[in-house]
Amino acid sequence: MSLPPELLPLFLHFLTLSLLSIGGAISTAPEMHRYLVGQQHWLTDLQFTNSIALAQAAPGPNILFVAVLGWNIAGLSGALAALAGIMLPSTTLVLAATRWAQKNQQSLGVRAFKAGMAPITLGLLIATGYLLAEPYLRQPEHRWFTLGLMAATVLLTAKTRISLVWLVLGGGVLGALGWV
Repeated sequence: MSLPPELLPLFLHFLTLSLLSIGGAISTAPEMHRYLVGQQHWLTDLQFTNSIALAQAAPGPNILFVAVLGWNIAGLSGALAALAGIMLPSTTLVLAATRWAQKNQQSLGVRAFKAGMAPITLGLLIATGYLLAEPYLRQPEHRWFTLGLMAATVLLTAKTRISLVWLVLGGGVLGALGWV
């Protein structure tokens, strides 16, 4: 039995992305898209977006979207390669850095690092949101509803205390009904 040729490049790319995933793996979704869809052509725009939407709507950790992307590329071995690649470096680094930061939490360097990471994380999440909406914004039959759904989600998040779980479930229901 031979392994799919995509496994090693998939593992190595996600290994690299792991160290850049400030704010979670979802913040590297634009780079995942560039590599998996644009460069390697292993997935289409819609397959990429649908993989993330399916994983985000499912119960469990947010990192599951990485396994779904790997699964859609090379089955179970692809899911394991992608997940191992994204988890190993960041988990090791976070365990070591968290211990060090807790011991030095009052230092100016640690406080400045935390304050500096907030806008970077926000920018990466906005880029991810645009990337995921963009395939639907290009389709005239989905464009206005997608924009309306995005606006309603931002408004509800900013003005209410409604749990994000309800927004994700609502988006899943609208998607299942074929509205988005």
